[in-house]
Amino acid sequence: MRVHPDSSGDEMPAAPGALLDLLRVAAVVLDGEGWIVLWSPEAERLLGYTAEEALGQRADHFLVSSAQRDRGRELFAQVRAGEHWAGVFPLRHKDGSERPVEFRTMRLHDSRGEVHMLGLATDARTVRGVERDLALSHILIAQTPVGIGVFDTRLRWVGVNPALEQINGLPESAVVGRRIGEVLPELDARVIEERMRRVLETGRPLLDQQTVGATAAGSGQRAFSESYHRIEDARGRVLGLAMAIIDVTERERAAAEVVRAREQLSVIADAGARIGSTLDLWQTARELADVTVPHLADLAAVDLLESVVAHGMVAPVMADTHVEFRALAVASGYPTDAIRAADPVGQLAVYSPSRLITECVREAEPCRVEHVDAATMRRIARDTHAAKVLREAGVHSYLAVPLRARGEVLGTLSLLRTRNERPFDDSDQVLACELATRAAMCIDNARLYGRERTAALTLQRSLLPTAPARHEGLDIAARYLPALSEVGGDWYDVLPLGPGRTALVVGDVMGKGVQAAAIMGQLSTATRALARLDLPPAELLRHLDDITDSLGDTIATCLYAVCDLRRGRCVLSSAGHLPPVLLRPDGKAELVEVPPGVPLGVGGADFGTVEVDLTPGTLLALYTDGLVENRGEPIDAGLTNLTRLLRGSRLPLERMGDMLLRTLRPEPDDDVALVLVRTRA
Repeated sequence: MRVHPDSSGDEMPAAPGALLDLLRVAAVVLDGEGWIVLWSPEAERLLGYTAEEALGQRADHFLVSSAQRDRGRELFAQVRAGEHWAGVFPLRHKDGSERPVEFRTMRLHDSRGEVHMLGLATDARTVRGVERDLALSHILIAQTPVGIGVFDTRLRWVGVNPALEQINGLPESAVVGRRIGEVLPELDARVIEERMRRVLETGRPLLDQQTVGATAAGSGQRAFSESYHRIEDARGRVLGLAMAIIDVTERERAAAEVVRAREQLSVIADAGARIGSTLDLWQTARELADVTVPHLADLAAVDLLESVVAHGMVAPVMADTHVEFRALAVASGYPTDAIRAADPVGQLAVYSPSRLITECVREAEPCRVEHVDAATMRRIARDTHAAKVLREAGVHSYLAVPLRARGEVLGTLSLLRTRNERPFDDSDQVLACELATRAAMCIDNARLYGRERTAALTLQRSLLPTAPARHEGLDIAARYLPALSEVGGDWYDVLPLGPGRTALVVGDVMGKGVQAAAIMGQLSTATRALARLDLPPAELLRHLDDITDSLGDTIATCLYAVCDLRRGRCVLSSAGHLPPVLLRPDGKAELVEVPPGVPLGVGGADFGTVEVDLTPGTLLALYTDGLVENRGEPIDAGLTNLTRLLRGSRLPLERMGDMLLRTLRPEPDDDVALVLVRTRA
């Protein structure tokens, strides 16, 4: 970088004699015989002798040590003969030490023609220091990767180093004498010059100022970090300012990638907390769509294969075949008409083999379109009108990823960008696949659970009896309500034993699913067989306990009651089951204190019995714990509520059963079996 003349032809202003003041150049004049005839004040500073002490002295004796005297006389003779000499020669200081002195010597003639010798001298160590500093400054400025520019007080370029030439894409000659906006119009020169003026006015440096724009280097939009400081001379006069520039485009991109990675981790963490809160296909699909907007996409849609939704099965997708999808969820990051272009939630859609969503399912691979054109839009949208709506909404990038679980494709997650100007890239695809995989496992679990629940419910309903509305002087109503989650092993039965005698059974197998339903079927069948033997309730439970023990690790509770209307009595026995409620004709309701016994399958215990009166109009309510048990509350609270609801009730049994279920278990998290029996006159 060189200092160039400004527009007026002058050099960049500098303090007069600033460099000479730094070097402190001394002047010494000798006559033709070597006597000192002139001694400057700087010579006194350099060697310590005053003019009075030095004038009239022979230089070779006064200033030169005996060891250097012959050499000094040789140099004196050369200069006297007309030769110039420059170099370092040691002179004696007044304090007795020798100082290396840098000399520039020449021969002079006075008006009478007599020869004199002028020596310009300065401390050699000072000269070496200045030379070193200048060399280092030049090397640093020329070789540093930091762009350095110097401006005058009118904000015109004075010089630039090679690094800044490369950043600007212009040689130094193209910018010197001109302002930034004149040579780099793609930069915001107004903001940059405002910073410069502030530094010139205040003298306070500005560090790490950000500018984004393009230069003549032709590398597109770049990010720059600039630092400014004012340049002053030794007397404090403002000469201009310097600017150091670093291209921080890659750093900013890296920082943006870090921010983006953090956002993606946040999305993944959010997905882990939100997706799969229930074993419901529709709810899981809504959770997936909601997680993806607006961080990953502006619009999102989740579509499952119709075979998965309707039958819980994955049908293979063959080439050249149309595919049926069921739209489960649609979400947008902002209000937009584009959401109308998506398949309506709940409706069936049939896509041709050429559609991107079909290709995604068939190939089991993501399908990404970074820049959507008109032809591609027709492969994305469901019809021509939807394509027009999406174009008008500004859709410019598309990504579809398969919902894969356990090696099978269940459907797709489709993502669109409108407001987000950045097209989908590799990192977006990785994140979308991660979210889709998490959601697909939850969806597949829900699918498998749904199949098992349907099978268990079908098995259980096939095993439960259809209780008669009237039987041997009894009005009867029965209810079975499966849990919203997993089906359990609750059952009930009404068994005729002979004239005027009826057995009532209610039980609960510990466990869930098909296995619990199957065990319940075995116990229900065994109970019916034992009831035909007309065994007393306690003895029947002992035999049933032996049967349960043979079924493996199975535990069940059971209440067995025999109503004998001829005697007006009811005998009850319990294997760890909750007590029934007795509602007397006068409206008084109470829990029957049946000896609790141990659950079936524990073994080794006897079962007790209790008898209650069955006067006409008496109601007996048998039930499983799903009716009265609430999480976070003691079981006694549920029993109290049941007794309170029955107290004084005159409702018909069917309406009474509906009322109890509606009030106590509107959304059961456990199966409920309920048997209501009322004696007639």
